[in-house]
Amino acid sequence: MSSSASLRTQRAKVYDLVVVDDDPAQIQLVTDILDGQAFKIHGANDPQAGLDLVAKVRPAIVLLDLVLPGISGMELLERILEIDPAIDVILVTGSYSTESAVEAIQKGAYDYLTKPLPLERFHQKLDKWLADAQAKERSQALESELLGAFQLEGIVGRGPAMLEVFSKIRRVAPHFHTALVTGESGTGKESAAKALHQLSPNPSGPFVVCNCAAIPENLFESELFGHVRGAFTGALQDKRGYVEAASGGTLFLDEITEVPLTVQAKLLRLLQNREIQRVGSSRTAQIDLRIVAATNRDLRGLVADGKLRDDLYYRLSMIEVRLPRLADRREDLPLLERHFLDRFAARYKKPTLTLSRRAQAMISSYAWPGNIRELENVIGYACMMTESDTIDLRDLPDYLHANVSPGPTEEEVLVSMRNMELRHLHRVLEHVGGNRGKAAEILEISRTTLYRLLEEEKRNAKSSPPSVQV
Repeated sequence: MSSSASLRTQRAKVYDLVVVDDDPAQIQLVTDILDGQAFKIHGANDPQAGLDLVAKVRPAIVLLDLVLPGISGMELLERILEIDPAIDVILVTGSYSTESAVEAIQKGAYDYLTKPLPLERFHQKLDKWLADAQAKERSQALESELLGAFQLEGIVGRGPAMLEVFSKIRRVAPHFHTALVTGESGTGKESAAKALHQLSPNPSGPFVVCNCAAIPENLFESELFGHVRGAFTGALQDKRGYVEAASGGTLFLDEITEVPLTVQAKLLRLLQNREIQRVGSSRTAQIDLRIVAATNRDLRGLVADGKLRDDLYYRLSMIEVRLPRLADRREDLPLLERHFLDRFAARYKKPTLTLSRRAQAMISSYAWPGNIRELENVIGYACMMTESDTIDLRDLPDYLHANVSPGPTEEEVLVSMRNMELRHLHRVLEHVGGNRGKAAEILEISRTTLYRLLEEEKRNAKSSPPSVQV
């Protein structure tokens, strides 16, 4: 099927397309080419009229002349994206230059074409745009469905690392009495603890959070186990602690490593016997509860340093759920983005929100040292700031912009075409989590070609002489 025939078959939806060009013949040409196909054409002969038309129509795509009277196409591109960052802009110019093409893409253009319009290539570009637009619509619907399938009590993930976490939580939850959740700060340890509680035999019981780092050392025993009237100065009445408050449910001890050594023996007794003794009381009491402890620190190292009792460590670590860093589960980013976009859109009473390609690229390229918590905060901020249905670069926090990678060095630029191809291939592979089929699809090459390139690279690496340092 030819490209033009392909366009004619895709009539399920008609997309508005604005042509901004000071040559009326160019507008008429585009109208004639696309007449009766998947686009409704609107034309403007000058920049201001073009901007007014874009603001009124809110088209899906704009075909924009790079050279216009009074204002450059590059500036107009920026102003169009300020109106609506979801608009895809194709720049058209009579004189192609690599510099202009790169600048256009960096500023947010969808693509770049030369005049006179190469008709077959123009049809191919629009075919690709239609396929991308329809895939994006399907992807958004699919992501909403996947959120239900790949969500465990509020934890979202579909990559192998998180599916393993889900599997462990499901297996452990019905049986555990004590569990340890580990992982870097912001990886979702409290959410994992809640999932263990919700899937336990007593999900209707209380879920009590005790932040061990927030309790002064001299009050720790009283806060955790409670006290009786007169136990110390200021103890004017009996008080139950966190442990009794969690009776019949789950106690979450966040930052467990902050428990003072003087209290660790009593905590061990609680873990072993489910028995407590209030401060100032001679009586002990049995408590029915489950305990989930969490830390982002190296427990073995603390034991070696004498800051954590080894018997307490062994009791805590019998069942461990380790949460991966966000940097190690990048395949979950699209699903997490959708999860947080839906949550904050509902909170701020906004319509369904999406991310522009530029915003997605910035989020994807960032290292996320603060893990899930940082991503949640960034998406929440962007949902609050955006004045559009589409979140763009301007809606993201300033520090993300400051972390954009600098331009290529001379060493990175002055390389052969083959090395440039291989570098790009590896970047794509990294972005899709090593999925070679997906990488081949994005690169628009066959899997056979992708495997051949990787094998050639491997053979060349083996045959290259080792470097010698002097």
